[in-house]
Amino acid sequence: MIIDCHGHQTLVPKAHTDFRAAQKSRIEDTSLPRPPLPGMADDEIAEIIENNQLKLLKERGGDMTLFSPRASAMEPHVGDRETAIDWSRACNDLIHKVTELFPDSFIGVGMLPQRPDAPLDDAIEELERVVTELDFVGVNLNPDPSGGHWTAPPLTDKYWYPIYEKIVELEVPAMIHVSGSCNPAFHATGSYYIAADTNAFMQFIQGNLFKDFPDLKLIIPHGGGAVPYHWGRYRGLADMLKQPSLDGHVMKNVYFDTCVYHQPGIDLLFDVIDVDNILFGSEMIGAVRGIDPQTGQYFDDTKRYVDNLDISDADKQKVFEGNARRVYPRLDRILRERAS
Repeated sequence: MIIDCHGHQTLVPKAHTDFRAAQKSRIEDTSLPRPPLPGMADDEIAEIIENNQLKLLKERGGDMTLFSPRASAMEPHVGDRETAIDWSRACNDLIHKVTELFPDSFIGVGMLPQRPDAPLDDAIEELERVVTELDFVGVNLNPDPSGGHWTAPPLTDKYWYPIYEKIVELEVPAMIHVSGSCNPAFHATGSYYIAADTNAFMQFIQGNLFKDFPDLKLIIPHGGGAVPYHWGRYRGLADMLKQPSLDGHVMKNVYFDTCVYHQPGIDLLFDVIDVDNILFGSEMIGAVRGIDPQTGQYFDDTKRYVDNLDISDADKQKVFEGNARRVYPRLDRILRERAS
């Protein structure tokens, strides 16, 4: 089985985008009423999925995608508390509908109503809802709800501990994933995403988060940002900071995906990072949607790169399926129940 751990619903019905537009209009004019959550026809949702993510999933030889709302549209920095809560519910409910329409191909991963400089109570409540009521198997956790201004404390700070406690209690991992950038110094997908991934890893080196949460599982997407390329730097910094070696201090709890869009990058990822810490992911119809003129294939068809690796079939099975089922125990239980 081939499980893509990193998928986003980047194409949505018009009613969904109209709802967001109404939310933003209300931010500009507070006299406007709070817009109701949108209603959408199953046929419209199904058509979008069938012609896009599901079509490519099948064409590329995949079986299942862990599906979450569009990352760049999470926008936790936009609006007040009501706006954040309603937008998260609308996005997660849409993902849930996709999983109901295509249960064999999509499993839900949620977004959270985080806000800059605000407590995580609302995020914890939504986390519990999507896991216990909607059967989601994971969640996206935004390390910078300010949208590129970095006002939140490091991920090792006690500020984050309440949500880590709930994540561990519910047995779900979190993907560390920022949203769109409102800082013009950061291009969203080319700079901000990669910087956030790299920044998260360095924070884990500096702190002792996993001593306090030995069962916490976190995925750093986009191949771990710049980390594999600078692995020697981070090993050296851990030593200089008098921290334990990375294999015990960080890598028992942190995983990278394969959202790296060329063969040399995937080769490097697998040369540097232990295969047990790599999950297959593509983020298809996401950041990079075009065809590579050097290969004639889509940049985000990452299965091709993994297929080309000189590794054992057993290791490929780990990357394509086994590691995801280990890191996402609720996913594993769902698949076992369906097979029984």
